[in-house]
Amino acid sequence: MDKPQLRICHLYPDLLNLYGDRGNLLTLRRRCEWRGIGCTITPVSLNQPFVASAYDLVFIGGGQDYEQNLLHHDFIELKGPAVRAAVEDDLVFLCICGGYQLMGHYYEEQDGHRIECLGAVNIWTVGQTERLIGDMICRSEYLAERGLDPMLVGFENHSGRTFLGDGVRPLAAVVKGGGNNGQDGTEGAIYKNVYCAYAHGSFLPKNPAIADILILNALKRRFPDMDSLSELDNQLENNARNALMTCR
Repeated sequence: MDKPQLRICHLYPDLLNLYGDRGNLLTLRRRCEWRGIGCTITPVSLNQPFVASAYDLVFIGGGQDYEQNLLHHDFIELKGPAVRAAVEDDLVFLCICGGYQLMGHYYEEQDGHRIECLGAVNIWTVGQTERLIGDMICRSEYLAERGLDPMLVGFENHSGRTFLGDGVRPLAAVVKGGGNNGQDGTEGAIYKNVYCAYAHGSFLPKNPAIADILILNALKRRFPDMDSLSELDNQLENNARNALMTCR
């Protein structure tokens, strides 16, 4: 087998990078490098083509309403058909906060006006006046099913309330915090190989199990014989996780 290399597309890095979301990419690259796996990160922004076959993983971060409005036409109309096809073809995506919302059907503003979104994942978001802000602790059955540490931690700051439709499972159940909507106890979403979360801070440095799932699932599409990753020492990552979990 050729030496594997993870090819990452960073969508709109100049517009969607709230609360250190770029740290998710740094984590993916470093955890690849520690294993001798190559990693390239390609920025793709406004008026640049998205060619799904060139990538193994796509990252979309969070942004404020102004930035999301700037990219709305480009993402929905220009890149939208290719992104939707890539989702159905099991390309791996990590979508955080605003990027998470954009993957759904619509965002309903506080005055009732609906902004159409990509419709790649069966979710929708309704804006509220009160923001959900603070450290978040969750438990993921998805991780538990795979024999992994099920606890996830992060920082949320969002006014949108996201709801999951048929065919979409939550990434985790909320132990502390608001999560998707502050009502049903869910956080994030999983559809096919699309992983969504409201957790900033960054999300992956403190949650190495999810980082490794993304890396492995992304590489397996091009390297079918790769069925596992070598173990890494996660002591520093676990120290950060434990510090947050003991403060609840």
